[in-house]
Amino acid sequence: MSVQLTAGMRANLHSLQQTSKMMDVTQKRLSTGNKVNTALDDPVNFFKSKDHYDRASDLAAKKDGMSEAIKTIEAADTGIEAIYDLLAQMKSLATAAKTSDNTGDLQTQFDTVRSQIGTLALDSKYGGNNLMNGETISVEFDEEGSHTLTVGASSLQSTTEGSIASATVAAGNFDTQTTMETAITQLDSAVSNLRTEAQKLASNLSTISIREEFTESMINTLNTGADKLVLADMNEEGANMLMLQTRQSLGTTSLSLSSQAAQNVLRLF
Repeated sequence: MSVQLTAGMRANLHSLQQTSKMMDVTQKRLSTGNKVNTALDDPVNFFKSKDHYDRASDLAAKKDGMSEAIKTIEAADTGIEAIYDLLAQMKSLATAAKTSDNTGDLQTQFDTVRSQIGTLALDSKYGGNNLMNGETISVEFDEEGSHTLTVGASSLQSTTEGSIASATVAAGNFDTQTTMETAITQLDSAVSNLRTEAQKLASNLSTISIREEFTESMINTLNTGADKLVLADMNEEGANMLMLQTRQSLGTTSLSLSSQAAQNVLRLF
């Protein structure tokens, strides 16, 4: 047997049920911080925000690659600066030999320093990459990996024999003034080529740094845009919850009054 409710009680009950559903929605928004939690809440905003979040995540991974590339270039630059010092030391030894009677010791020192150039270059690596040893790195800037920059300095390829840049600094030969001048010329050529490669690396470093900053800004823009599509206004939701609680309390009171009216009718029998 079904229970028949009065029109007033049925209306109050329906209002309470709707209020309860609205309170559940508001409570979920308050607990998650989102006004759109599933595609059922708002399909358009849900999938738009997901697309923005996904792209931001992909760009964040590319940004990490840019950071690693910057460190690889900095490692190569550190090696170049150190080789500058070694070449300057070698030039001082060759120059001193021109006016010295002890050319044998100076030549030995020259070759000792020379042997360090190649090994220093081989040690100028970062994360398994060494631009000082003729290697290259490819830096990806976009989420699809179609926008790239290849960084390398093949002319800096070095060996333990001291071959650097495009000029090979030969082993020390201080037998004559001519051979000493030849060594100095080779050193000057090596320094010139190092400067050229250092400028290329500096330019690439600047480009990657700019793209890294741009990517960081783009990630923030994407996340902010996605947040605006799905995040709830906590002040508004809090006010809604207070209003719904008040409505629920009034609805309960109204339902109670409707029930009392029906009971009063029963007292007539």
